[in-house]
Amino acid sequence: MLDHGAAPPVEDTTARKTTVLTALTRRKPVERLVAEGGQGEGGTLRRSLSMWQLTMISIGATLGTGIFVVLGDAVPKAGPAVTLAFVIAGLTALFSALSYAELAGSIPVAGSSYSYAYATMGELVAWVCGWCLVLEYGVSVAAVAVGWGEYLNELLDGTIGVTIPALLSSAPGEGGVINLPGLIVVLLAMVFLLGGARESALVNTIMVFVKIAALVLFCAIGFVGFKSGNYADFMPLGMAGVSAAGASLFFSYIGFDAASTAGEEAKDPKRDLPRAIMLSLLIVTVLYVLVAAVAVGAWNWKEFEGSEATLAAIMNDVSGQTFWGTLLALGAVISIASVVLTVLYGQTRVLFAMSRDGLVPRVFSKVSGKTGTPRVNTVIVSLFCAALASVIPLGKLVDATSIGTLFAFALVNIAVIVLRCTRPDMPRTFKVALGPVFPVLGFGFCVYNMFSLDTVTWVVFGCWMAAGLVFYFLYGMRRSRLASEQK
Repeated sequence: MLDHGAAPPVEDTTARKTTVLTALTRRKPVERLVAEGGQGEGGTLRRSLSMWQLTMISIGATLGTGIFVVLGDAVPKAGPAVTLAFVIAGLTALFSALSYAELAGSIPVAGSSYSYAYATMGELVAWVCGWCLVLEYGVSVAAVAVGWGEYLNELLDGTIGVTIPALLSSAPGEGGVINLPGLIVVLLAMVFLLGGARESALVNTIMVFVKIAALVLFCAIGFVGFKSGNYADFMPLGMAGVSAAGASLFFSYIGFDAASTAGEEAKDPKRDLPRAIMLSLLIVTVLYVLVAAVAVGAWNWKEFEGSEATLAAIMNDVSGQTFWGTLLALGAVISIASVVLTVLYGQTRVLFAMSRDGLVPRVFSKVSGKTGTPRVNTVIVSLFCAALASVIPLGKLVDATSIGTLFAFALVNIAVIVLRCTRPDMPRTFKVALGPVFPVLGFGFCVYNMFSLDTVTWVVFGCWMAAGLVFYFLYGMRRSRLASEQK
């Protein structure tokens, strides 16, 4: 008896395999990425940002979090060698920043590393990169918002003598019910972003100047209490401790790539994006190392364990009065709010690009004709980040953000090499020196720091990536605009 149903399933299976293989390899040409710049559902993004404003966006997204919030957690891991840990994290960021600068000048679009991967390594890799950026930007907004509450309490205590009760300022599991300050700062950032990119950039520039002034003030006051004996045992926990601290402190450098997400709102992106990325990283690294060196010189490294609002506490201790610590707390409140604002901006623009390509729902690429911003996108992302900030502890968020960022940066370094090989004659306003050497070093540093993170972080990352792949194969692969055009 013949089995008439045997042949069709083989053909169907072959067809499905062909479809999946096509999805894995299809790329979006650089010229098309650039041509689609600014285009959204119902409107276009407005080109209104100068090189100076782009630099302020990158500094705003980077400077503050690590030094105001994460420093207190990193010092117990590395001791006085935390300064070396900052340098290691900075080198990791530097090599990746060079790659970002080259790609941002060549492919000036809103999707940042997601778009770079789409043009060089195919849709699936681009999706993985974009999914990592969702983790990087979205979760880091929540992490920064959590730290904001610590300094807000320090400011309230120093000015009016009251603080927000732990019940309303701590996440569940840390003695609270909800982190109300974290929720509030994200919603405030949302309000500014809804007003428009140019208006948000102006507010951010003011806040960046305030944060730089606050850190310079800390160095001036903290240097008075500097004790060289605090550096007597420079590396008490060995290189393993420095590596662990460096991996966590890489969180402090997240944000220098924020300018690359503004590629479709910059006035002259090919010229200004590379300059903004490199200048912002230089300024941030110098300030980080300087402040960390003064902090450890003023306090014995063992005193950092369990300390909240560390820099404000050091200033109070050194000066013998609460005024300077309160003033620094004010600077920190403004400065960390700036990080929330700019990183939230980056998250919305990455999702805008992914939505335009059909990989996430179209609602994320709808642009308001009145403000030239993706308003619905901004509201959805802000509410999600606000919810995270209100219920998840800071430490869990920091490491999860770091590993997602390191993975995305590693892909950017690969993308530079691939584009050099496939499009050697393409015009570039900035080129990484020494050919593939620096991108390879950038990739190596990223992998090294990833493996310095703990097992729990890897498990969380694995679950996140698994969820992302499920979403892609069930939704993105079928809704992709490139897939629709190939039918």
